[in-house]
Amino acid sequence: MADFPDVVEASLRARFVSLGVKPGEVEEQFIRGAGAGGQKINKTSSTVVLRHRPTGVEVRCQRERSQSVNRLLAWSELAGKLEWRRAEAANQKQAARELTRRQTRQKSRGQKVRMIETKKHRAKHKSSRGRVSGDW
Repeated sequence: MADFPDVVEASLRARFVSLGVKPGEVEEQFIRGAGAGGQKINKTSSTVVLRHRPTGVEVRCQRERSQSVNRLLAWSELAGKLEWRRAEAANQKQAARELTRRQTRQKSRGQKVRMIETKKHRAKHKSSRGRVSGDW
């Protein structure tokens, strides 16, 4: 099994291990950058693109001139995005549980009284309406 690249430090390795990401799942590319920089940016492949195949998360880093620094930053950014996705999924599950709990809990006495008062008011309002006759 391939190991994480040497550029990935121990703390980043630990983050990826805790996320359950295997090194073979990440596709790494080095491409030429875009934007200002003239001839230098057109000659060097300092931009790093990382793609986590199972989730489709892609990170592109071109912040620094050095490929190795961009590579480290890209790996760190990828770990952050994957952690964010995992946390977001957990938050959505928790929110769904809270919603069902709120929907199924017993109504308080005050809520029941207000509901009955509202129903009585509506019924009184509707009873004052007359029947529609067919004669014009």
